[in-house]
Amino acid sequence: MSQVQSTELDDEEIDSLLGSGGVGVISFADGDEPYSIPVSYGYDSGAECLYVRFGFAPESDKRAFVDDGVAASLVVMAESIDGWQSVIARGPLRKVTEMALDSHAAESVRKINIPFVTIYDRRASELEFELYRLEPDSISGRQER
Repeated sequence: MSQVQSTELDDEEIDSLLGSGGVGVISFADGDEPYSIPVSYGYDSGAECLYVRFGFAPESDKRAFVDDGVAASLVVMAESIDGWQSVIARGPLRKVTEMALDSHAAESVRKINIPFVTIYDRRASELEFELYRLEPDSISGRQER
C-alpha cells in the first residue's frame, strides 16, 4: 500500500482555499477540556483574518469557551479529484459588530454561508448570534501530492 505524500500550501493556495468562504471546524480548550464545533466562516485575504458567526441558545455550552480574546484553531478542508487540501488558522478571537467592519471586511462577512438546516434544536429567533474575527498568529496548509 502506497503512502500518501503531502506538501505545504503556499500563500496563494491558502488564500484560494479560504477565499471562497464555507464551513470549517473551530476548536477551543479550557484546561484539559477540548471543545470543537462546525462553523461557517468568511475570509478577508487583505487583512488575513477570518470571520465566524456563533449562535448561542440560553444554556449554550459554547458560552464557556467563546469569549473575546480566547485562543482558537480553525480547520478548513476541501477535496477534489486532485486530492485533499487543508488549512489550519490559529489565533485569538475578537468580538466585532458589523457596523465596525470596513467595506472589504463586510464583503468577507457576506460570504459566510449560514445553512438553512441548522444544528440547533431551536428556532433562529430564539438564538443570540455574535460575530467574531479570528486574527491568526499562524496559518498553515497542506495538500495531497
